[in-house]
Amino acid sequence: MPIPPVLVVLQLSGGNDFMSTVVPFGDPHYYDFRKTVGVPEDRVLKIDDRVGFSPVMTAFKEMYDQGKVAVIQGIGYPSPDRSHFRSMDIWHTAEPSKIIADGWLGKAIHELDPQKQNVCTGVSFGQGLPRAMYFSGTPVISVAHLESYGLLTTLAGNEQRSALNAFTRMYAPEEFGEASLVLGHIGQTGRDALTGADMLKVAPQRYESNVEYANDPLSQSLKGIAQVHLAGIGTRIFYAQHGGYDVHGSQRQTQPRLWSQVSRAVSDFFADLHAHDAADNVIMMVFSEFGRRVRDNGNGTDHGSGGGAFLIGDRVAGGLYAEYPSLAPDKQASGDLAFNNDFRTLYSTVLEKWFGLDATPIVNGSFEQFEGIVR
Repeated sequence: MPIPPVLVVLQLSGGNDFMSTVVPFGDPHYYDFRKTVGVPEDRVLKIDDRVGFSPVMTAFKEMYDQGKVAVIQGIGYPSPDRSHFRSMDIWHTAEPSKIIADGWLGKAIHELDPQKQNVCTGVSFGQGLPRAMYFSGTPVISVAHLESYGLLTTLAGNEQRSALNAFTRMYAPEEFGEASLVLGHIGQTGRDALTGADMLKVAPQRYESNVEYANDPLSQSLKGIAQVHLAGIGTRIFYAQHGGYDVHGSQRQTQPRLWSQVSRAVSDFFADLHAHDAADNVIMMVFSEFGRRVRDNGNGTDHGSGGGAFLIGDRVAGGLYAEYPSLAPDKQASGDLAFNNDFRTLYSTVLEKWFGLDATPIVNGSFEQFEGIVR
């Protein structure tokens, strides 16, 4: 029986500067526009004679050289919005033209588990549930810290069992007249939380690894994802977040620190899965809500568009996809990189080529796909 495919989504919150991540050092305009935050050519980890990775991304570059990283260049959507909240909302719902409630991953979770047989089909690590994973009536578990996840974990023995029994009875189905629908939803959410806590608590107990993750929040989130994946409880979609990318100032210090963490955390995560022979059915998608302006502001960069994304994993056909947008002034979009592929192309590719789902109702339309990017 085939092993079910698993997707890990990593959100870079704040608007990652793609031009400082995948550096277009070969574009003749790059150093004209990036006089302060530009990465010197002799420090770039070169992919070819046009682009290369930030010098702190050594572990990432190693994965790329192994053919396990696909770089999606110039990704975006029509009429870009430079508001963090609206742009992230667009990425989360796959709907640029109007505001809707349901997230694209929430819809995907519903399609993967329509009978809601596993409350842990979707698991998010971090503070709060991302909008992308919301779909009315579909259970999703949100975990801040795996080791302490659960209800009343500070109680012990009979005291904890008595409290949890009372909590379960409180969420037992009841008829409450006109309020029954709302209370029923609250009750189901509570029962799902109890079931999820019971399932996830075994993950740290079953986990052994020689990989030493760093102590930063992203590394610990990816360690938690590895623990849950290796526990074999059937999670199909994971979510993690890494913040701090709104670098209007101090970018030369901040951006390298952030991507040093990402590079190491992602490398450690896949090394952990490889050590347990559990990497073959996992891919990771990395995205940010928008890119930054082409011209730096002296100490940083301001909100822009036309950034980039990544797909990572053994089943990914690595390389450069789409064209890096030109920095020529007449090719820019009001001072930004002009996007050359819609982000829903990437979503559709993952949904159809990886999960075997019909992407159209999930991404609210039909879009071209990247052929051969996953195998």
